[in-house]
Amino acid sequence: MEAAAAPSRNVRVSAASPPSGRGEKSLPESRQVYMDYNATTPLEPEVIQAMTEAMREAWGNPSSPYPAGRKAKDIINAARENLAKMIGGKPQDIIFTSGGTESNNLVIHSVVKHFHKIHTSERDAAEHHSPAEGATPHFVTCTVEHDSIRLPLEHLVKEHVAAVTFVPVSKVNGQAEVDDILAAVRPTTCLVTIMLANNETGVIMPVPEISQRIKALNQRRAAAGLPLILLHTDAAQALGKTRVDVEDLGVDFLTIVGHKFYGPRIGALYVRGLGELTPLYPMLFGGGQERNFRPGTENTPMIAGLGKAAELVAENCEAYEAHMRDVRDYLEQRLLAEFDKKRIHLNSQFPGTERLPNTCNFSIRGPQLQGRLVLAQCRTLLASVGAACHSDHGDRPSPVLLSCGIPFDVARNALRLSVGRSTTRAEVDLVVQDLKQAVARLEGQA
Repeated sequence: MEAAAAPSRNVRVSAASPPSGRGEKSLPESRQVYMDYNATTPLEPEVIQAMTEAMREAWGNPSSPYPAGRKAKDIINAARENLAKMIGGKPQDIIFTSGGTESNNLVIHSVVKHFHKIHTSERDAAEHHSPAEGATPHFVTCTVEHDSIRLPLEHLVKEHVAAVTFVPVSKVNGQAEVDDILAAVRPTTCLVTIMLANNETGVIMPVPEISQRIKALNQRRAAAGLPLILLHTDAAQALGKTRVDVEDLGVDFLTIVGHKFYGPRIGALYVRGLGELTPLYPMLFGGGQERNFRPGTENTPMIAGLGKAAELVAENCEAYEAHMRDVRDYLEQRLLAEFDKKRIHLNSQFPGTERLPNTCNFSIRGPQLQGRLVLAQCRTLLASVGAACHSDHGDRPSPVLLSCGIPFDVARNALRLSVGRSTTRAEVDLVVQDLKQAVARLEGQA
């Protein structure tokens, strides 16, 4: 998923506890303020403690019978339960992975294998031919997905293994429209994969509505002998910022990424009715861990940290969300107040569309104010122009913003600020002042 360095030790970033009751203090001008929490988050102290204790006390192989091994197995089981509680699922439906990229690839490759398996079985067992027989599996996704969805699908197309429809998002609301998703479905469609929330705009996608429509469609497809359509959502950006419940979403697969909610850089995959209702096929083969779906000796300390991070989200998500929304809204108010309103374009605000509580994507209009140039002039703000995984794209505007209908010259100037659990209004004031001075230097007014 998005890769970015955690705040360095000389940058004062508090990631510790829920922010309720914190007082605002005056801050030194030399302080740097981290606002790139959509790229990565620092570890909560409780997460570090859980990982440290696991390294010290649960160093044994989780498959071993002696105390250190049993302790490791207990930690892994507890973490699985915490992850399930965080998303409203069942522990037996959680598989630990190395991260979001592996989880997303695991879903895509599993669905391809399952498509071929069911059609081979039908050809061997049935006298009539399936309407989808001899065809390649078809995927439906949207144009603003993370690269760990887009690139595997593009690779499958290049290798003539699958067909893919990339549905454009609406230029009115920044969302993948439900009707457009359903219109893209073919007889050979086997998976719809739509992110839960976009990492650059924060726009939340209508996954529950997509799920309801697919469920109704699947009833008709089953009667026609067509493959059922599975639904996957990459929930990397939503977890820890807003409530996520797999029952409300109605998804078959959901991707979990630890370093987006103050956990370590591993992940997990939720699979509804793993191996029974919903198929999953391993990409790796080895010692049988994770019920053979993801073999390899479990990384107990990282799993311990992931479980603790999930526990904190389950307990505090409402407080986290309320705090981040307050600070983000204050940030946007200050930007509009300090800059001419005609100069500020809030790229992530779409009328009537819900978005993540922590994300502010905006542009300061001006021919010399490309996002990278502004950031280079900033002395306090640590942020990005968009997805950290696209950091080598130079001054090319974000394809996500262009897909959402943001004009080229505005998108080129975009900055993505994402606040965290401990970001304060005082830090917002510092950042806005820093941006004003950076713009003044670039325009030669300083």
